[in-house]
Amino acid sequence: MHKFILMLFFAFTLFSCGTDTDAGEFVVGSDYLTVNNKVILIDTVTVEMSTINFDSLVTSGQSRILVGNYTDPVFGKVQSDSYFQLESDVYALPSPGSDTEAVNYVFDSISMILKYNNYFYGDTTKVQTFDIHRVLQKIKPNTDDYNFYNNSTLSYSAASLGSVSYKPRPVEKDSINIKMDPVFGSEIFQRIKKREITDFTSFTEYLKGLVLVPSGSDSASIIGFNPSTSVVRMYYSKYQSTDEKSLYIDFVITDTGKQFNSISLDKSGTILQSLPISSSKLSSSLTNRQGFIQSGTGVACRIDFPNIKQLKYIADKGAIVDAELILKPVNNSFSEQYPLADSIQVHVADNLNRISGDLLDPAGYSVYGILNKKSDEFNENMGYSFRIGNFLQREILKQSASRSSLILTLPGINKAVNRIVLGDQKHLNNKIQLKIYYITY
Repeated sequence: MHKFILMLFFAFTLFSCGTDTDAGEFVVGSDYLTVNNKVILIDTVTVEMSTINFDSLVTSGQSRILVGNYTDPVFGKVQSDSYFQLESDVYALPSPGSDTEAVNYVFDSISMILKYNNYFYGDTTKVQTFDIHRVLQKIKPNTDDYNFYNNSTLSYSAASLGSVSYKPRPVEKDSINIKMDPVFGSEIFQRIKKREITDFTSFTEYLKGLVLVPSGSDSASIIGFNPSTSVVRMYYSKYQSTDEKSLYIDFVITDTGKQFNSISLDKSGTILQSLPISSSKLSSSLTNRQGFIQSGTGVACRIDFPNIKQLKYIADKGAIVDAELILKPVNNSFSEQYPLADSIQVHVADNLNRISGDLLDPAGYSVYGILNKKSDEFNENMGYSFRIGNFLQREILKQSASRSSLILTLPGINKAVNRIVLGDQKHLNNKIQLKIYYITY
């Protein structure tokens, strides 16, 4: 009885919060609250699962350099190159006495110092290798656009300006120091010394930007670095001076809109190799009864409820009081190298996968599925639970023939490469579950 009263209270809250513009009005009256009402549990409604691939994701302005590559046993070959533009606070050598004093300064070395930002994905016990290359195009978005995307690329020189091989330690307060080509550094130094570079404009005419590109064979992870604390540092000193004080000029990444990660996924030979264009979907019936999500590359999971309107024929008058959707990660698809995300985010989309917004609860907050980490022998209790009663009731009340879908992504979709594999309604061990509480009155 106590549970029944709670459901009625939830129903009152649910249906007094408004509906879609074409959904009509649901009014809670005295007939609805009579003792003859029945709340029934329905767990046989069809749930369709599929995988989609967004056309692109904005990866500029995310405050994270992502660099590395690895071969995922499910998704394929993942790689992230990171592009950025540099600038400095100063484009001159010190000359406290006279202009001729600058002649006595000589170039020493140039390095890039990358600071970790605690993000990593993949196997960090293996050595990672990447190179620094010179960008040959202006780092400028396309006309009428202010963003760069995961599929954005710029041409760059084949010659490496610096290379590093290292074992990542991404959760430590540490950095990696990459020695760069001294010829490259000396040329910048001489141009500043000769006043050929005097400001940001003349500097970017000479050096449009840099890109970090991982090795094609050595890397086994993707690592995050902090663009606000990473620098290219040019060291110089005074010729035949006994002063051991270090002199340097820092070139930093100040325009976050011109730092972006180009994240690619080679699906050749995988179960996802036939993933269609962004407006279509790949049914879980063609992917071993599984749906897939991967941040950074734009892979997402779509959920449809094709027969949900049939519920209105249960009785002359009825409504969904509550509904719980439970998603199960597929056994053996996750590990220490590929951990499960703590939550899944839910969006509402049309039949062409165009997102209209986040799925909201009755209070207007975005819906997240939080991972239940309760351990059991066969991971039967592990999963993500969502309350979607409000969404399903709106679908039932729609007067139009259009149907909305739910699109599942992971938080940090624009600046990470985390992924997950989910079982559909007919999966052998990790079935998706939908529990609908329906009241007739």
